[in-house]
Amino acid sequence: MALPVPLPRAPLPLEGGSAFWYEHELGWPTAPGPPVALLTGLRFDVLELPADAGAGVLRRIDPAGTGPVALVAGRMRLLVAAGAADELPGLLEWLEWGGIALDLTAVGADGRMTAPQPPENGRPWAEQGAAVWLRPPEPGREVEPTLPALTHFGHGPGGSAGHGDRGGDVPDLVRLVDTAATECHRARLLRGETARAKSQPLAFS
Repeated sequence: MALPVPLPRAPLPLEGGSAFWYEHELGWPTAPGPPVALLTGLRFDVLELPADAGAGVLRRIDPAGTGPVALVAGRMRLLVAAGAADELPGLLEWLEWGGIALDLTAVGADGRMTAPQPPENGRPWAEQGAAVWLRPPEPGREVEPTLPALTHFGHGPGGSAGHGDRGGDVPDLVRLVDTAATECHRARLLRGETARAKSQPLAFS
């Protein structure tokens, strides 16, 4: 008796995130893993900062003021418009943050970012230590209009702060960078104060 031929199996998600989901649901180019990586400089660049500073940014800027945001290996990664990585040094100088150690960097053309696991049922994964989306991308929606982009010194058409030149509703890169720099500086000072407090011996009367 001939054995039935098994039906083809659906492809399994790849380690570090589903390449199929990114390629077909979002249209984002990927590099094979493990872990799967997202290619930067094509659809978006990435603004990267320490997680504690990034948490401060998310408290100060609501989701309409950022694009998708991920947490990868203890670092916050905010998606910004392609080309923004090249603008970061000049923006920091213009905002008078030049020469200050901020631990604020950007990844642009020819870069890679570890692909977080796609959200499950619309919710980010919470696996300990995994790369996760904190503000995930939306399938079926073009990512570019949601990304912070360089505007006329933080002002869009009509002089309204926080809006960009592409249609008047693009989040403002200048505001995001200024907020990120402020939070990086604040987090660095707080970490220094905590370290000094731990190193001081207890005083006894």
